[in-house]
Amino acid sequence: MKQLVLDIRPDAPPTLDNFVVGSNDELVAALDAIGPHAAHLYLWGPAGSGRSHLLRAAVAGALAAGRPALYIPAAEAGDELSQTGGALLAVDDVDALDAAAQVALFNAFNRARGNGQTLLLAGATAPLQLAVREDLRTRVGQCLVYEVRPLDDEARAAILRTLAERRGLPLADEVTDFLLRHGRRDLPSLLAVLDALDSASLERKRAVTLPLLREMIQAGLDI
Repeated sequence: MKQLVLDIRPDAPPTLDNFVVGSNDELVAALDAIGPHAAHLYLWGPAGSGRSHLLRAAVAGALAAGRPALYIPAAEAGDELSQTGGALLAVDDVDALDAAAQVALFNAFNRARGNGQTLLLAGATAPLQLAVREDLRTRVGQCLVYEVRPLDDEARAAILRTLAERRGLPLADEVTDFLLRHGRRDLPSLLAVLDALDSASLERKRAVTLPLLREMIQAGLDI
């Protein structure tokens, strides 16, 4: 794992710098280099893999560089997408687009070359498995396609240890092992549990141990 954590609080603004790269070096490099007239990109991976983070980060980077850019979640995509020249349009959860929004995205593909737009798309499955209209699925399949590879347990454990150390919070290995065996394994969920453990440790003046974690689960903590 090349990069760990810079500012990976759940509420930290998404950037490429605070994305935990893991095995996604090539993907992050492609997003870092995305510019006007670049090839369209499609990212896919399971929930919690960081797809939305990467789209938001790419939009933030484009805006900081002075390029028009827009992040568009599927629920907010209408029957027309922005035609701003040179813009980066990041459309999230394309597999959840309604019929009108699918037509809008297909039309955006058709005019992208002429107006210098770049499409950055994300979905839960590889293009062949996308449940969208066939002409749109074909266009998505012609993008540069990257699978967002989830972190392995070693990387997740290293992140938790790093964050706990920064807070001055001793974190017993048995706590980390328990969370990775029995809890949700996506990074936002693990960070939320770490926040809860930190607060409980301060309030109760107790070390973060497995008995404390079990007490919190019995009291309603959702891991």
